Amino acid sequence: MTSPARGALEGRSALVTGASRGIGAEVARGLARQGARVALLARGEQALRALADELGGDALVVPCDVRDARATEQAIGTLTERLDGGPDIVVNNAGAFIIGAAHKTSVDDFRATLEINLMAPFALVRAFLPAMRKRARGHVVTIGSVADRTIYPGNAAYSASKYGLRAMHEVLRAELRGTGVRASLVSPGPVDTALWDEIDPDNQPGFTKRSEMLSPEAVADAILYVVTAPSTTNVDELRLSRS
Repeated sequence: MTSPARGALEGRSALVTGASRGIGAEVARGLARQGARVALLARGEQALRALADELGGDALVVPCDVRDARATEQAIGTLTERLDGGPDIVVNNAGAFIIGAAHKTSVDDFRATLEINLMAPFALVRAFLPAMRKRARGHVVTIGSVADRTIYPGNAAYSASKYGLRAMHEVLRAELRGTGVRASLVSPGPVDTALWDEIDPDNQPGFTKRSEMLSPEAVADAILYVVTAPSTTNVDELRLSRS
């Protein structure tokens, strides 16, 4: 992958969910470097405001818990108003990851995982896609996972959500082909983020050590490659692993 020319996204707006840390924060930094106006959505308002101050310019802070349907609708209204009908680029990155055997995973945990990883991305796509289609321009980037194609024990909730997310992407790609609106799935292997802090994979058998995981910056670089590709090119699916 080659680095995009600086300013490649001038005049464009982008929404990044899960933007307060990890992959989302790095994606936001990369989009801003390329000239996009970035809307930052996550639960942690303080972290979002700190990132917005770092990015400077006109970064938009949208605190929202995407598990809350009403809060999500309010956030959609704010984004539609502040971004002239909605963002040009949507990066559905927010995610929840729990580990537990199926019979030990509560129904509430399973439901919450689906709400964050699958229902919220659908709600955002459903809200912003009509304007993209009307403009005949836009990009929906779905952040998948190695677990959207490979099954691991203890991943009943996470894999169900990510398999569903990949299916949603494939439907979008079929529906959007030829409209000028692009849809891309970026599926990384394990990424060294704070998500692993409580799990401590270095001391768990069968887990990838954190030193052998992808960095958030590497995943962000891949996403920038996808969204700055020529308008005539759609990166249907990009799968990442540590070399």
